[in-house]
Amino acid sequence: MTRMTHLRRAGLFVLLLCIAMMAQDKPPTPPTASVNVTIVTETSGKPVKNAEVVLHLLDKEGKLKQDGLELKTHEDGKAGTDGIPYGKVRIQVIAQGFRTWGNDFDVKQPNMEITIKLQKPKPQFSIYQ
Repeated sequence: MTRMTHLRRAGLFVLLLCIAMMAQDKPPTPPTASVNVTIVTETSGKPVKNAEVVLHLLDKEGKLKQDGLELKTHEDGKAGTDGIPYGKVRIQVIAQGFRTWGNDFDVKQPNMEITIKLQKPKPQFSIYQ
């Protein structure tokens, strides 16, 4: 083999070695979770379809980090998504004919199953009744 071929091979080896070292220097990606929410009625436990489920990522002080992710429940009252980073998340649920619901959760495991029971709105008080 010629000297030029040896130099090319050596150069290719050094290039591949540099690429491998750069790949190791990448910071690890933070863990993410799969969050699955089931929405049911409080009284009968029947699923609520077409409920809007909004997930907001929160910082350590409880303030919103970015715009929320909006999901809709299916016929079985379920909605879910993958790739939610570990940490605080605020879940809000809006469904026609039910009271709006909201709560904060700490995502710290790979799979979270959350069941939410929605209430019917309370009758308004009126002096004319």
